[in-house]
Amino acid sequence: MIELRPREECRWELVALGEVMLRFDPGEGRIATTREFRVSEGGGEYNVARGLRRCFGLRTGVVTALADNAVGRLVEDLMLQGGVEPAQLVWRAYDGIGREVRNGLNFVERGFGVRAAVGVSDRAHSAASQLKPGDVDWDAVFAQARWFHTGGVFAGLSAQSAETALEAVQAARRHGVVVSYDLNYRPSLWKARGGQEEAVEVNRELVRHVDVLFGNEEDFSAGLGYPLEGVDENLLDLDVALYERLLARVLDDQPQLALVASTLREAHSASVNDWSAVCRTRDGFHVGPRLERLAIFDRIGGGDSFASGLIFGLLEGLEIEHALAYGVAHGALAMTTPGDTSMATRAEVERLVAGRAPRVDR
Repeated sequence: MIELRPREECRWELVALGEVMLRFDPGEGRIATTREFRVSEGGGEYNVARGLRRCFGLRTGVVTALADNAVGRLVEDLMLQGGVEPAQLVWRAYDGIGREVRNGLNFVERGFGVRAAVGVSDRAHSAASQLKPGDVDWDAVFAQARWFHTGGVFAGLSAQSAETALEAVQAARRHGVVVSYDLNYRPSLWKARGGQEEAVEVNRELVRHVDVLFGNEEDFSAGLGYPLEGVDENLLDLDVALYERLLARVLDDQPQLALVASTLREAHSASVNDWSAVCRTRDGFHVGPRLERLAIFDRIGGGDSFASGLIFGLLEGLEIEHALAYGVAHGALAMTTPGDTSMATRAEVERLVAGRAPRVDR
């Protein structure tokens, strides 16, 4: 289904392109009333590389840019602690107050019960958003990589970042590197850039160079222009058959795609979700395990961890049903801990894949 370069030829199993932000978490409190934040790093594309490294033990890299100040060095230190290597890290000179370039910040409330999770990003004029074609030596990066991952968060940062993403996916394909893309539609990113119409145009141009595509119902509808018909606005009681038709349509329209995957989430509350995933390949439609009434501690990053789990399975040559189960399990476990990035272990993922109960480990 997917042809991978030999592992022994490559330094990195996966390289991601994206912005890495400093996340501020008020814990059980709220952004507007807290007096204390816990900080960590995160970013839609980076989270996938970090999950592969920390949970599954695969060597990964990231291509990004940071403003050269103490905040940027903190983000770099967090990335290094996460085990993700700087495949290429572009440092931008800091002007003293961030008038021209800065580091992205993200304030996140986890949500609880009837109170939904909330994200407030502060990332305009960030160093990553100013990456432009020619800034990165893609030939050097892709001479050492098996898989490349980027997505709609990075592409939505600016017109320059979309052009950079296009340069990257085209270079990856020249080098025979598998390309994955997570649509990750965020209305706030596209609001000042032409809105949904611009998002669809940019994403469709990028997806033409992609092998593996990730998304959910909103991503495919608002971010790629493929509405999921027959689902009400509450997104409850999702019909797997609707997704089968949706993903088949995407594959039919995009002949270069080998696999399209979607997470399925039924939110009974911010704290209790049903969780699963489906994917479509050229050989058929596959349904992952369904975890009903999953207790959610922090839902941010669940989709990224799903992607890294599925990619891990594909990198290891697992059957698609098995790889899909790894994605569902890793995404579920990532949502049981705080922060964008996964704290799960491979043993925990495999225990959940095997269907064993979460008994006390002592």
